[in-house]
Amino acid sequence: MPEMGNSLRAAALLAFVVLSILVSLLISSVQQFGARISDFSNATVAADEKEFASLRGALIYQLNERRKEIIPLLLPVYDDDGDENGLPGERRYSLLNDPIQDSMLDYSLWNEITHGSRKAHMDDMDCDSLVDMQAVEILGSGYTKLVVKVNLAGGQPVALKLVNEQGIDMGKCVEDFKDPRGCRELVSYKLKKEIVLLQRLQHPNVIKLKGHCAGNARGRGGEEGRVTVILEQGNPLQMIQLLQSPWEDRFRVCLDLVRLLHFLSQSPLGSVALLDFQPRQFVTVAGELKLTDLDDASAKETSCRRDEDCTLQFPHRNFTLPCSSRGVCEGLNEKRNIYNAYRYFFTYLLPHQAPPGFTHLVDHIMNSTGELKADINQTLEAFEHILLLYKSGLHLDNLPPSIIRDFTVMRGMGTSGNAEYRCWPSYSQEGCVLSVHSAREAALICNSHSQCNSFTLTGRKTWTGRLLASFRSSFSHLVPDGTSEVYVKKSKPPEASPA
Repeated sequence: MPEMGNSLRAAALLAFVVLSILVSLLISSVQQFGARISDFSNATVAADEKEFASLRGALIYQLNERRKEIIPLLLPVYDDDGDENGLPGERRYSLLNDPIQDSMLDYSLWNEITHGSRKAHMDDMDCDSLVDMQAVEILGSGYTKLVVKVNLAGGQPVALKLVNEQGIDMGKCVEDFKDPRGCRELVSYKLKKEIVLLQRLQHPNVIKLKGHCAGNARGRGGEEGRVTVILEQGNPLQMIQLLQSPWEDRFRVCLDLVRLLHFLSQSPLGSVALLDFQPRQFVTVAGELKLTDLDDASAKETSCRRDEDCTLQFPHRNFTLPCSSRGVCEGLNEKRNIYNAYRYFFTYLLPHQAPPGFTHLVDHIMNSTGELKADINQTLEAFEHILLLYKSGLHLDNLPPSIIRDFTVMRGMGTSGNAEYRCWPSYSQEGCVLSVHSAREAALICNSHSQCNSFTLTGRKTWTGRLLASFRSSFSHLVPDGTSEVYVKKSKPPEASPA
């Protein structure tokens, strides 16, 4: 029995020792596992911090690159007399390599754009102007920007440009850099660049900058990275509608465009190219064409060593321009603009239904611009020549004065009970309303329409000063109208029957 007790005590002691060892091993394993978890967690945090630092560095690099694009635009603009007006492109860009150029930059403008808004003139708008505004409609949205029509508190309509938070540029930036606020700042550089360009490139055919707000678009300001541009309200250019308009209105769009390109060829920033040249970049304000999107405009000159470096490439045509002695492509920005005007505007708007007296002049413009044989000065001269002829009526000198004798005129009278007919293109969808230089031209048109029996000249005029004439088949009676003249075809006596 004592031997059995000893055996039991020995077995219990062995079991206790084994259990202690197992517990010790378990505790050691848990500690080692915990250490590995801690090491893994620390490694993950370190990796995340390293990735964040890398992404932040890449984003800062992009921000600095966008800033470099704007720096040339901040250089002061002086004319030959030292007044702030114009600085040749060659001199402007030589200053960029000057060590003292940084002190010449217009940082007051840059600080105004970046950190807040300042009323430079009494009619300028700022963040306060946007308080209690009412959004009306979205006018357009793209990769970068959103354009919204709003009515201000006083009822004045304006267009606001702001970062498109749902746009492709913003989405891709956040995906790449994981920093929404930094991405908003990066994407907003296009708006900042546009503000500078709108201040530097003021022209009747460039949309008017009414002001801006660096902050919340609802006028509270202060939110870093948000920029809102305030512009005059325009109507998007509708090419399909324009194709159905009278030739006079289509000519006006082309003339406005040429005047704009002439200005851009010798602007205060030098020769400016519109790199994204599309009809959607333009609006009309009271019938006048205006460039509304400038963020892709560039005053940079293309450097070259030989003529082959100065090739303009288009989908169906290539052009090679000369490399100048100073190592830049001669007139490349100007020629790029001219050919884009030809292929996007002139081709569709100019030739169709041009007045017969202008056909040869329009053909000359089409050939010279389509082959880049004319510079912008010659192109503008050709357009202004057509305008002069059209407004003065000199192209109608061959009309016989007797053409009006076939009509009886009643001055100070209008018509009622009209039987209208339609012609195309007409200023009215309900009848035939065309512009004429004089009653003689109206008589010529009436004689060419088989339905026409009479026409009326009113005091209404087009943008060229030409008269609007209404043509009709018949009317029931005359009514007093001090601003109108009615011309009715005289009845022809029946021809005598042969004896």
